[in-house]
Amino acid sequence: MTMTTLEIAELLAQPLGAMPDLPFSSISADSRKIERGGLFVALAGEKVDGHAFAEQARAKGAVAVLGEREGLSELDGLPYIHVENARRTLGLTAHALQDNPSRALTVIGVTGTNGKSSTVYLIRRILETCGLSTAQLGTIGYTIGGVTLDAAHTTPFPEDLAAMFHRAKDAGQTHVVMEVSSHALEQERVAGIEFDVGVFTNLTQDHLDYHENMEAYLLEKLKLFEAIQGEDAFTVANNEDAYAGRFAEVSRVPCHRYGLGGDVRALDVRVEARSTSYRVVTPWGAEEITMKLLGLHNVSNALAAITVCGALGLPMACIARGVEALASVPGRFEHIDAGQDFQVIVDYAHTEDGLQNVLQAARQICRGRVIVVFGCGGDRDKGKRAKMASVAAELADYSIVTSDNPRSESPEGIVLDIVVGLQRAGKKRGEEYRVFLERAEAIQHALEFARPGDLVMIAGKGHEDYQIINSERIHFDDREVARNLLQAM
Repeated sequence: MTMTTLEIAELLAQPLGAMPDLPFSSISADSRKIERGGLFVALAGEKVDGHAFAEQARAKGAVAVLGEREGLSELDGLPYIHVENARRTLGLTAHALQDNPSRALTVIGVTGTNGKSSTVYLIRRILETCGLSTAQLGTIGYTIGGVTLDAAHTTPFPEDLAAMFHRAKDAGQTHVVMEVSSHALEQERVAGIEFDVGVFTNLTQDHLDYHENMEAYLLEKLKLFEAIQGEDAFTVANNEDAYAGRFAEVSRVPCHRYGLGGDVRALDVRVEARSTSYRVVTPWGAEEITMKLLGLHNVSNALAAITVCGALGLPMACIARGVEALASVPGRFEHIDAGQDFQVIVDYAHTEDGLQNVLQAARQICRGRVIVVFGCGGDRDKGKRAKMASVAAELADYSIVTSDNPRSESPEGIVLDIVVGLQRAGKKRGEEYRVFLERAEAIQHALEFARPGDLVMIAGKGHEDYQIINSERIHFDDREVARNLLQAM
């Protein structure tokens, strides 16, 4: 499909002033991806300004540059189109070039600090159990038409998203369920997508290296609910979260709540060593469920998925089968079993709330000691480091502090920030916690320290198969390392 630059004004429903009427067949903010006949969008980022790459885009065959700089009519030999919001224009135009595929799909967006991936997995499993072909986009990967791709970002960039939605539609899929990060909402990556359902899981401290404060973080998350409209559209919010009311207030469509005091509730919850059972009560009926996912946090994730699918009109018996069918989510409370007489679990928990959830779940299924291995990412929210240590001090019997993704920060400095929280809690180094800067050594120590009946929780990286040290990305998979060490033992 092709468009003209004049059609962008129609798309934005606002005049753009004098501009040439140029046809273009693709759009991108990455000059390296520009194709002949494409439109280059120059975005001003935190570290680089896309305007500096206009010459590269021209060499690749771009017909024009679109950006937010006022007073320009051309840049490096290309006509310049001025808009107020280049990121939003990129998203709207990318989807228009693909004939707005989201309009033909039922699109479910899941936002929140924790639980997004598990909730997305649960929703997709229920939908597919009920016979609805579903694409899935999120932190762990992008699955479209039966093909899974590695995820570079929780929420892909606009031109990539538009192509994925088009591919899902062409593959005959009817639903798309996707994670929607606060970064994606702030950067307008989901502009052009017509969401039918919005889901809010919870909001706890994270990404404050990017957002100014918790209120700013919240305001970005609220944008998902604010954008949802339509006769059959609805939203879903976690009634047990302190911010649920804010999400319900901005929702312009019916908002269903789950959790204690909500429309969808779990009664008589029983957490066993390998299963979690409860009775779910909803406006659409009640069912007994025994699922393979463990912990109260996964009951909450399941309730979110059940609420979505119940409000979509799916039969409750089918919904229950879908929840029970999901064996695990990669890197989310994932058991590593090599025949050892203690439990080893890998989880993505990298926030105070996330670590609290998995350690509480560990306590419920462990008859011995809980040993936790964790660190914190470099160049990220420093305020959560001591807080995560406080959680470990409270809920684990023994903590092992190590590197996560240090990036450009000193691993020693990150560890010191964490240790502050352990020392404030009165924990003694060498007796109640140890420090190993090398993550493999930390995991090895945990496994060697464990006794029969203990549980080792390796937290922070989950499904990730890499570590970022300075600017280098090296292969490292907690699951692989733990399994190899266990087999060697």
